[in-house]
Amino acid sequence: MKSLFTVVFLFALVAGVAAAADASNPLLASSSAFYGQMKDIVLRSAEKMPEADYSFRPTPEVRTYGGVLAHIADAQFLLCGIATDGKMVMKGYEKTAKTKAEIVAALKEGFAACDSVYQKLTDADAATMVSWFGQQRTKLSVLDFNIAHGFEHYGNLVTYMRIKGIVPPSSEPRKPAAAAAPKPAETH
Repeated sequence: MKSLFTVVFLFALVAGVAAAADASNPLLASSSAFYGQMKDIVLRSAEKMPEADYSFRPTPEVRTYGGVLAHIADAQFLLCGIATDGKMVMKGYEKTAKTKAEIVAALKEGFAACDSVYQKLTDADAATMVSWFGQQRTKLSVLDFNIAHGFEHYGNLVTYMRIKGIVPPSSEPRKPAAAAAPKPAETH
């Protein structure tokens, strides 16, 4: 429980710092901070699993580890495509990317596509309505759904890694903070 609190606290801290860093677009900056966290742990999860285990699936009814990652890659194009101009972009990596190298490349390409959306939008633009599966939603809400979707599937990846005896990125021991430099003694 303590480690969960620590992870949530660190996520909130990073989001707060990012929002403060871009006061002109605080909504987008906050969303971007959470997106960056999701992107980071998904990419680290992709790197941690050995290629031989990319075909691992806990039960026959679920995606393979690589399939979950390829699905996340596809979602970056689909959801960030909607947030860009209201059009879904279908890449189909879940069906075509099979090796670790192909899947990691697809993830990086998908995240780069979403990165460009975050770089181009303003809070005002992010309030624009787009069609999302027959419903009207703001661009920002579609981007936030992408974050939630990524974290949802990160939860799947955590289970797969734990079964294989791999510590997930969000559970890795924290590196100790650098010791503060001693203050020079005051002279009078």
